[in-house]
Amino acid sequence: MSETPIIKILTEEFAGKRLDVVVAELFPDYSRSRLKIWIEQGQILLNGKTVKPKTKISGDESLQLTIQTIESEVECVAEDIPLNIIYQDEAIIVVNKPAGLVVHPAAGHYSGTLQNALLYFDKTLAAIPRAGIVHRLDKDTTGLMVVARNLSAHKYLVNQIQKHEVVREYQAVVHGVLTGGGKVDQPIGRHPRDRIKMAVRKNGRNAVTHYRLLERFREHSHIRVQLETGRTHQIRVHMSHLRHAIVGDPVYAGRQRIPAGAQADLLSYLQSFKRQALHAWRLSFVHPEHGDDVSYEAPLPQDMQQLISLLQADAQANELK
Repeated sequence: MSETPIIKILTEEFAGKRLDVVVAELFPDYSRSRLKIWIEQGQILLNGKTVKPKTKISGDESLQLTIQTIESEVECVAEDIPLNIIYQDEAIIVVNKPAGLVVHPAAGHYSGTLQNALLYFDKTLAAIPRAGIVHRLDKDTTGLMVVARNLSAHKYLVNQIQKHEVVREYQAVVHGVLTGGGKVDQPIGRHPRDRIKMAVRKNGRNAVTHYRLLERFREHSHIRVQLETGRTHQIRVHMSHLRHAIVGDPVYAGRQRIPAGAQADLLSYLQSFKRQALHAWRLSFVHPEHGDDVSYEAPLPQDMQQLISLLQADAQANELK
């Protein structure tokens, strides 16, 4: 799906600059990552030819841009999937994502995603990369996500995320008893043997996670977590690295820790908790339209509230013994 090509004649003012820098100046409504994809896919031509993003401009070329939806976006169709909208205006939508909802189409999940739902909720999002999605949550992580509703907001939010200016705060229930908060500054990369997992690796990408203790139980802890970076599975990997894996995590938690003498209801609930007990509860950023600081919160989902209540009851019962 493409539009009529846009043609611009480049002048001496662009001489010596890289093509990717020039197109970012000429087409400010689009993110640099999107423009780079268009260059690599041949949707941006220089004198009618496909060139690389780092190509130097001489200042007398003809540049042609054909705006075309990225292939992965063409495959995504609108689907009537309920959304829990926390807030919306002309620039953004803040969604509280439930467990089990994949954020955008990928191998094995070509429908039933948040992106499908957003396209049904607002058909104009078809003109925005990934229907306005600028960050992601794992399938079984619940909580807040911000969605851009126009190209200007999309570029603005992507830039904020890249500069680590969007504050993402989570709550989690983890195995083991923590005595306080701390910081994990360990690089994360693909696991050397298991390709579906990430791991702390010396040659990985920089990753920083801050955590603070909210409440401790006999064999578990309720914590608050804040991301400084946003790597795949970052919180899950870092907490596992500390040997305080998230309860219910099917990939990183391993064997469940059951408090000695736990009552049947807690034992049953821990054994049946099949998703990571991780919730993105607060999201704070500068609004792309009016420039004010905004912050949104979503309460813990019922399953995590129930888990914490059972752990509290277990701790209280054993204090009385």
